[in-house]
Amino acid sequence: MNTKNIMIVGVGGQGSLLASKLLGHLLLKKGYDVKVSEVHGMSQRGGSVVTYVRYGEKVFSPIIDKGEADFIVSFEPLEAARWISYLKKDGCVVTNTVQTDPMTVITGAAEYPADIVSKISATGVKTDALNCLELAAQAGSVKAVNLVLLGRLSHYFDFDKSDWEEAIVACVPAKFLELNKKAFDLGLNYTA
Repeated sequence: MNTKNIMIVGVGGQGSLLASKLLGHLLLKKGYDVKVSEVHGMSQRGGSVVTYVRYGEKVFSPIIDKGEADFIVSFEPLEAARWISYLKKDGCVVTNTVQTDPMTVITGAAEYPADIVSKISATGVKTDALNCLELAAQAGSVKAVNLVLLGRLSHYFDFDKSDWEEAIVACVPAKFLELNKKAFDLGLNYTA
């Protein structure tokens, strides 16, 4: 099997590290060699956070180069646009449609670009976009965007729902388990 590459991109504090941990756990349990690498940037201050998840028969490096990502899972549209050059020609972007303003927008030094998701789609990139914040709120917490995104991403894998649930149980604290399972289900069952 060729190595597959997933980039999880977002802003510090959105839960991208838990998403990568959960995905890594799932893939290991399915028998793949897995490498996960976290690139933090200014994550403590709302800056860009990127995690690489690579899996296959044998993976030698945790790093994904430009044009190699099979999936970009984005917690925020601007982050999807920022990392789009890393996507393979036939890759897919799974993104939250709700924007998180960077500091330059908050301070008034810049404007948030309009219609980012439409612009990404217009380039011919397969784009799977949904309002993850709304679905996470339905699940019980706006902090569950990460599990909504993973639920949506699960459509592109040939794994049973029980495999994903086992990974959720292994990686999520017990007191947040039901909320996170519900958020995953909302992403899984989302229809545009």
